[in-house]
Amino acid sequence: MVVFPGCKINFGLRILNKRDDGYHNLETIFYPVAFTDALEIISSSNSAPIIFSNSGLAVDGDSKDNICVKAYWLLKKDFPQLPSITMHLHKCIPMGAGLGGGSADAAFTLQLLNRLFHLQVSTEKLMHYAAQLGSDCAFFILNKPCLATGRGEILKPVALNLSGYTLALVNPGIHVNTGSAFAALKLRQPEEESSPLLSLTEIIQLPVTSWKNTLINDFEEPVCGSWPVINEIKEKLYNMGAVFAAMSGSGSTVFGLFDQQLPRDKTDIFPFFTRFISL
Repeated sequence: MVVFPGCKINFGLRILNKRDDGYHNLETIFYPVAFTDALEIISSSNSAPIIFSNSGLAVDGDSKDNICVKAYWLLKKDFPQLPSITMHLHKCIPMGAGLGGGSADAAFTLQLLNRLFHLQVSTEKLMHYAAQLGSDCAFFILNKPCLATGRGEILKPVALNLSGYTLALVNPGIHVNTGSAFAALKLRQPEEESSPLLSLTEIIQLPVTSWKNTLINDFEEPVCGSWPVINEIKEKLYNMGAVFAAMSGSGSTVFGLFDQQLPRDKTDIFPFFTRFISL
C-alpha cells in the first residue's frame, strides 16, 4: 500500500518561553501543503522485522534511525503482532527546511500501519504516538489547518481556506539546525510589547493583504542574520506580486502566497529548489 505524506507551512510562529523540560512553548498556525513524498509498506516474509529502503533526495544517517523506522518500532512495542514489513520511502520534500517532511513521513507511517494491519488505533491515540516522535508529528495525523501550542503538539483546528491562491515554495538548500535556531532566539518579554498582540487565530481572519506586518515568524530575524539569502528570497517573492511571504518554521524554506496564476516566465526566476502549488 502506498501513501503520500505531505508537508506544512507556518503562518506566524511565536516562541513564548523556554520550558523546564528544555523545550519551548510556542504558538503557530500549521497549514498542510500537497507537496509530497511517497511511502510504501508491504507485509513481508523476511526474518528481519523491517527492511527499509529509500530513494529520491538523499537521507542522512543510518536507516535504523530513520523516523519511519522509529514509528514502526513505537507501534510494535504495544502491538507485538505487527508482522515483518518492507518499507520504501521516496523523498521529494527537502530536509531541514522548515516544512515538516520527516514528521509527515512518521505520521503517515503510523496511519498506514494502523490501516494495513487493522490495529484499530483511534485518532487521539495516533496523535499521542506521533507526539513522541516529534513536536509537529501529531499535526500530520489531523492534516488540516490548526493552531498549535505547547511545543507544537497541542492542536486546535481553525477555519482557514486559501483555495484559489498559488503557493510558491523556495528552498535555497540551507540546512538550518533547529537547536541552533532556538539558541539564537531573543525571547520577547511581555513588558516589551507596546500593545497587546492579536492572537494568530484573529489575524488569519483578516484579509491576507494585511498579514505582512502582523504574522511574524520569530525565527526569521536570527536565521536571516546568518543567511541573508533567505530574506532576499522573501523580498523577491513580494516583488513578484506575493500578497504574503514568510519563512516556514525554523527555515530555510520561504513561501509566498499569490492571488493569481503566475505566468511561466516567472516560475523559473529562482536558481534554487522551487515549487508552485495551487491551493
